[in-house]
Amino acid sequence: MSIRWLLKPVPDAGVIDRLQSDLNLPSALTHILAQRGVSDFDDAKAFFRPNMANLHDPYLLKDMDKAVSRIKQAIQNEENIMIYGDYDVDGTTSVALMYLFLKSIYPNITYYIPDRYSEGYGISELGIDYAADNGVSLIIALDCGVKAVDKIDYANSKQVDFVICDHHLPGPVLPKAIAVLDPKRTDCSYPYKGLSGCGVGFKLVQALAAEFDISDEVVYSYLDLVVVSIAADIVPITGENRILAHFGLKVLNSNPRLGLSMLIPKESAGNLNISKIVFSIAPKINAAGRIKHASDAVKLLISENEMTARGYVSEINSLNTERKNIDAEITDAAITQIRENQEEDRFSTVVYNPEWHKGVIGIVASRLTEVYYRPTVVFTKGENGFLVASARSVREFDVHEALSECSDLLDRFGGHMYAAGLTMHEVNLPNFKRKFEQIVAKNITQTQRIPTIEIDTELRFSEINDKFIRLLKQFQPFGPENMAPQFLTKNVQFAGNDRLMGVDKQHLKIDVFHPDERRIFTAVGFGMGNWIKKIKSTPFDMVYSIEENIWQGKAHLQLLIKDIKFSD
Repeated sequence: MSIRWLLKPVPDAGVIDRLQSDLNLPSALTHILAQRGVSDFDDAKAFFRPNMANLHDPYLLKDMDKAVSRIKQAIQNEENIMIYGDYDVDGTTSVALMYLFLKSIYPNITYYIPDRYSEGYGISELGIDYAADNGVSLIIALDCGVKAVDKIDYANSKQVDFVICDHHLPGPVLPKAIAVLDPKRTDCSYPYKGLSGCGVGFKLVQALAAEFDISDEVVYSYLDLVVVSIAADIVPITGENRILAHFGLKVLNSNPRLGLSMLIPKESAGNLNISKIVFSIAPKINAAGRIKHASDAVKLLISENEMTARGYVSEINSLNTERKNIDAEITDAAITQIRENQEEDRFSTVVYNPEWHKGVIGIVASRLTEVYYRPTVVFTKGENGFLVASARSVREFDVHEALSECSDLLDRFGGHMYAAGLTMHEVNLPNFKRKFEQIVAKNITQTQRIPTIEIDTELRFSEINDKFIRLLKQFQPFGPENMAPQFLTKNVQFAGNDRLMGVDKQHLKIDVFHPDERRIFTAVGFGMGNWIKKIKSTPFDMVYSIEENIWQGKAHLQLLIKDIKFSD
């Protein structure tokens, strides 16, 4: 599949000149800095020197005073408090954060994670009933609840109060909770809207800590949980999240809590970044909720006993292995279904099998989107004659909007531009498949059907020196809206030392150089092993990022190839 290269727009010359004068950075890095919204010295200082003092006052969140007042009242009256959170990484880290903090100052704390299959996403009546039956009079909900209008009404009828900490877009009516903390509320003037669910919980912890005279040092010790949520929930690494991620990584790399420390691969200990959290820690935490129950993940995250924690880690690692096997099998089965139905050339993918595991259909939808690069919906059997599905999309195509045009066929749906979930009566599947294909075909553009690599700037190999690498590191942490810069160098040539890697020899490792400069760099290309013969004989243009590969405690500079185009 061909990949479109898109060179980002050149920033305003005045901004470039001002930054160059103020900072004396290499020109390529000045260019990238301006692209990321940095326009003067003060912006650059905030970007390069994250400071906890620049976190916003938690009381700028609408209803924070009400939330703190109700929690203080519950503690003073010795009420039972339940921490309620979603079953994904953001939800489980949020629950662990709030539980550990409140448990350190008050004993009557419990937690509850809904079952993905019997209760579904968000607040459930079963969870509310559990609280009422166990004498819980206050629930603190994290990473969910902002749209749970009917469920909160039900809780109120049971005399169970709610404090909601959420980061999703509210509906037209807010639930009648004691407090609804959500920076995306239209009437909330909080300066930063991109917090994770755990990030909103952290703001509540900050406010409570001030009330109970708990030191900043104690509060900041929870940032290892916050950074895991930021990485896993794919929120922007900008503004306040950049500060929380920066210092969260410091905690995670130097003094992580017991449960998290056991999830960190040995080769990454002390050297974790956002990407490594996404690929090595988050899937393990998620596996508990996908295959069994997410409460196992919370038990691990709050554990303070090494023997107990090891038992939970063993279970979670086993569940993650099972999850990987299941999603690989279903992905293969889905591709076979597409081929047998001769649907490789459609504008969309819609596949269904009643036996597919509900916990992994979102992963499978993502994998199919990578294979066919088109909007994808993966269905499996739900309850009571319903099908459930996960949808994923491609760059710039709004799958949520496409689903809304099919709403007459759906029982319910929700999500955002690139990912959504839905339920539907099984009888509607043929009509949905036909209508969804028609809507996608009508609205998707030709460029949206081609995978795109965004290039930050062209770069000469001669510009890559120690100062350049030292300054490039300070652009971290990388993540959404602050991705690792991708460079373009033209007319690159093979310099020898070729090696194919991987079980099927599908990855390549080579030395490269530019004929005008003669500097040699090691470059790695995943899934590019089949290009090795032509690479050795033909000059090529190369898009790449620059990284330090740490092996046996030593750092080695390498270029990570994203794509190549041959000069011929």
